[in-house]
Parts: sequence; C-alpha cells; structure tokens
Amino acid sequence: MKLTVFGATGGIGQEIVRQALASGHEVTAVVRDPGRLAMGGERLEVFRADLTDPGTLRPAVAGRDAVLSGLGPRSRKDAGVATRLTRTVLAAMESEDVRRVLVVSAGPVGPEPEGAGRLDRTARGLISALLKDVYADLREMEAELARSTTDWTSVRPPRLLNKPLTGTYRTVVGGFPSKGRFIARADVAHAMLAMIDDAGTVKQGVGVAY
Repeated sequence: MKLTVFGATGGIGQEIVRQALASGHEVTAVVRDPGRLAMGGERLEVFRADLTDPGTLRPAVAGRDAVLSGLGPRSRKDAGVATRLTRTVLAAMESEDVRRVLVVSAGPVGPEPEGAGRLDRTARGLISALLKDVYADLREMEAELARSTTDWTSVRPPRLLNKPLTGTYRTVVGGFPSKGRFIARADVAHAMLAMIDDAGTVKQGVGVAY
C-alpha cells in the first residue's frame, strides 16, 4: 500500500514508518525537520511541511491508500495542537478524495472499560483531571474526524511505554480493554497498521492495551 504518515518523527510515528517499510509498504513521512527522521530507503519519501496550510499537504496525501497520524500534544502546554493539525490534514485529504485515516487519541477520551474496578476508576479520574486540557483537545479532534467525510479510526491507548514490539495486545472497538493500563508505542503502531483494512474499525474509536 501507499501510506502517508504525519507526526513521523514522534515515538509512535517513527514506529509506524519503520514497521510499514518492513512490511513492504511505500511510505511518505511528513515532517518539519527531516534530520529527526533516522531512517531511509527507496520506498520512503520524506516530505517537509509545517502543517499550517492544507494546500501544501495535498501532494503528500494524493493517491495514497491511507493516512496515519501520530500528531498530538506532547505536554499540557501543547493542548489544542491535535485538533488544529488534524483539521489541516483532513482538509488536504478531502481535497484529494483520500478517505482512510487513522489517528492516535487516548484511552480516557473513550468510554470507561466494562467492569472497571475502583482503582482503575480512581486512576482514570485523576489522570483526566490532570490532563483535562489535553483530553479536551483530543475529544475535539475526534469530533473533527466525525464531521469529516473520511473513513476514520481513532486509536485510544493508555500510558505509553518505550518498549519493543510484541504484537500481542487487546483491542476493543467502541470501548477499552478491562484493566488495560500500559502499551508500547511500537504496539500502538502495529495496531494502527493492522486496522487499515479492518472495516469494523471504520468511524470508530478503538481502545488498545495489554
């Protein structure tokens, strides 16, 4: 497949690029600073952009089978960036009639897991309060997806770890795995790539965790 990856220099974005290339896909990595993308290859195109103008992004998404985005706030001070940048990406996709898009969101944006215990409910409440601006941004990003004409999927992980790929994790369409507290960035990337052709995840939020 021909894939475009936004946020390609981030933790999840780099894993998406790496795993997609290893699986034989053609990848366009959209970055602000090409020097931060520590990989190459004949099937990798590095597209430099600042993500402020949908018109400049159209060549990066034109003719692609899917767009995958790791864009989002890295701290509370970045709240708002996910909605703003995703809106630009969606505008470029709609201009080029590219439909499939998968983005990274967060577990607390979705519904509480079925059968969640007191510890998990308490932790979820504390984290949601601490990062309320970040989660408000991600909720608005998901609202932008829902208003778009794209075939979107929002992937909602819990706490992210810098651990090796396992390929073993749980997913819940429209919900979240019970007692799912951690997942490696590499496995989030793996899940996103696996969902590209999964019709059951279209226009859905998907919880993913160990």
